[in-house]
Amino acid sequence: KKKLKISGRELASVPAQVFGLDQLQVLEMSPERESCLRYRMELLPQEISRLRNLTCLYVDSNNLKKIPAEIGTLRHLERLTLSNNSLTSLPPEMGALQRLHSLHLANNSLTELPAPLCQLRSLTFLDVSDNKIGTIPSSIRHLDKLETLLLLFNSLESLPEDVCLLRNLHTLWLGNNHLRSLPASFGELVNLDWGYNYCSCNFEGNPLESPPPEVCSRGPEEIRHYFLSFHKA
Repeated sequence: KKKLKISGRELASVPAQVFGLDQLQVLEMSPERESCLRYRMELLPQEISRLRNLTCLYVDSNNLKKIPAEIGTLRHLERLTLSNNSLTSLPPEMGALQRLHSLHLANNSLTELPAPLCQLRSLTFLDVSDNKIGTIPSSIRHLDKLETLLLLFNSLESLPEDVCLLRNLHTLWLGNNHLRSLPASFGELVNLDWGYNYCSCNFEGNPLESPPPEVCSRGPEEIRHYFLSFHKA
């Protein structure tokens, strides 16, 4: 089999037989999104390293507390969903997943954006919403292929200028943080939808002073003009 879905309200571990399926490409151990269920699996076993051909691993909405270092051996992995778990950190070995282009980490207990993530040069989608992240490392500039960055409901007090170097960003959600200002070069994110599409760049729920609230209320296009004129000045 190339694809396997394991389901069950009481799912608490990976059946041992799974690790013998060395041709497996897609492994799903998440409840259906509309079901509102959570499974009970707390540990992704080290034997996951035997599934060297995995391209997609879905383990969101469990109770995972730790990801084993062996995740770094899954060099073909392109999509990894870890949202809605109990993760406080990620292993540095994740930096080896150089084919990974989509990573979902929403609704965990991360307090910082792990440094290994900034090594994932193929990443185009990153969702770290609803954690406790307080800072974004300047090394995020290395994610030069990133198109979608979701940072809602965190504890960000500032955004580094390096975020403005992510020129391929199409979607950036910053809502419900503690941001009082945005970087002076923010208007240079030329590929954001700077029209009135709030789905593309979201700032609501921040105590922004720069740009001032009256500018923010006029929409993303006005925010861009504000920063372009500010930057020229």
